[in-house]
Amino acid sequence: MRTEANDMTSQTPRTPQEYEVLSGGGAENAELARRGISRRQVLRRGVGITLGIGGLESVVGMHSMLYPNLAGQFGSVIPLKAKTAYPAAEQKAFAIDQVGIFYESAAKSYIMHLKPGPETSLLMSGSHLDDALSAENWVVDSDGTYWLALYQVCVHLGCKVPFRNDCNSFKCPCHGSHYNVDGEYLDGPAPRSLDRFAMSFDKSGNVQVDTGVLNQRVERPDVGTRILQVPGVQCSAQ
Repeated sequence: MRTEANDMTSQTPRTPQEYEVLSGGGAENAELARRGISRRQVLRRGVGITLGIGGLESVVGMHSMLYPNLAGQFGSVIPLKAKTAYPAAEQKAFAIDQVGIFYESAAKSYIMHLKPGPETSLLMSGSHLDDALSAENWVVDSDGTYWLALYQVCVHLGCKVPFRNDCNSFKCPCHGSHYNVDGEYLDGPAPRSLDRFAMSFDKSGNVQVDTGVLNQRVERPDVGTRILQVPGVQCSAQ
């Protein structure tokens, strides 16, 4: 036979304070007893929820790591200046940040802007040249000039490689790897030519470099695959 207290517990909604008095074990236990749920079940459900939340956070964290919001940062498309900020020059007239070759720290790149002429010696022509330019990420502008975005890192051991006006080329100060104005390998321990990024122009005519797309497949050129004439300047170490 049920007591009045038990009858009231099973049928009448109670406040936490009432459960406290009726159960003698606290309002939480009384509520669980009323619902027919054991503490072990509650603990199991709690653990399951905690693991579920933890797993969700891990998935979100991994997604953020693999697909970060890099807009405007290195690893994404970096908007640079208008094309007019990078005056073209013939190969032998390049001068860093003046004409022909320009350093852009945001893109960690050198922007080459090469002008055809008597001081620019292209060693290929026709479809052979077109194929080589495409494979090495050159961009041919509507005015007939050539653009290229070269990654600043020496492919030997990762030093930042400077452009040297006195050499009319890039010369790594660490171990002497040497590259032409277009990043093609000249000499030294580097295993290949400089890496380069995809580049393009936006609708307003500004230069943009896609630092998320790196071409690391430009090998050491030979007589038949070199695009530009080797500079006729002796480049000593500094």
